[in-house]
Amino acid sequence: MTDGLLLLGPTGSGKSAVALALARRYPFEIVSVDSAQVYRGLDIGSAKPTLEERAEVVHHLIDIRDPAQRYSAADFVRDARRAIAETRARGRWPLLVGGTMLYAKALLEGLSDLPPADSDVRTRLDAQARELGWPALHARLARVDPVTAARLAANDAQRIQRALEVFELTGKPMSALLARSDTPRPRLISAALVPGDRGLLHQRIEQRFDRMLAQGFIEEVEVLRRRGDLSPDLPSMRSVGYRQAWTLLEGAGTEAEFRAAAIAATRQLAKRQFTWLRSLPIDLRIDPQQEDAFAALESRVPPSLMSRRARPT
Repeated sequence: MTDGLLLLGPTGSGKSAVALALARRYPFEIVSVDSAQVYRGLDIGSAKPTLEERAEVVHHLIDIRDPAQRYSAADFVRDARRAIAETRARGRWPLLVGGTMLYAKALLEGLSDLPPADSDVRTRLDAQARELGWPALHARLARVDPVTAARLAANDAQRIQRALEVFELTGKPMSALLARSDTPRPRLISAALVPGDRGLLHQRIEQRFDRMLAQGFIEEVEVLRRRGDLSPDLPSMRSVGYRQAWTLLEGAGTEAEFRAAAIAATRQLAKRQFTWLRSLPIDLRIDPQQEDAFAALESRVPPSLMSRRARPT
């Protein structure tokens, strides 16, 4: 018995298109597994489904936070469990789709009770980062929690800060605290789109970013910046692409340098996502670059999830 389908993959692998194709054919509702799409106003740069697509297929966990707010893996697990239960109660199946692997891991394996954010610790860490740089704090993290540090980029400010904060508050590495919990976890069939040709994926990433620029991505970030209550230190503005655009709008670098930095950061994100996928319990791995990728996924999903009617739990 299963509660639904989880579809993961690196950025640019075509997850959203596959999810929409499945939801148009079968009784799925889509649950976003994306740490940027939760924020209102982060539309173009997060590759958020269009309003037309969201009118056609029910989507959950999109536009549920203001970009001035924080959203954690624990928040996601709570919200995703509720979305799964509500979808099943309507006699439909949840199709969880995205690339925020920490969220997926927390949902699949459980998340222990971590200490809440401490403003004093965060203020101190931010000050140290301004003086020393986030790579220096990443090196510090590697000494006290090498498992977590190995999964983070040297400039991943949000997650480096959180891991150091947890260590300071508990005296234990966050990797040791992230353990399987006793809370019942949803029974999900997990699938991953794993492109075999990295070069082709990099081309897709570059092409997609250029489409975002043509759609007005820089103007989108300018609107957010003009609000006056946002800063590059917030998790929403640390999202890949947004932090590079913010830097450009503050007068640092040229548009060409911004484009190159954003594309490079997106490729690095994809590389980290590949690393996560190797450690997650995935039932089915498919190369989306193969001609029969969709058919391969469709053929491996249990008939119960493909039926036109799903019995409520």
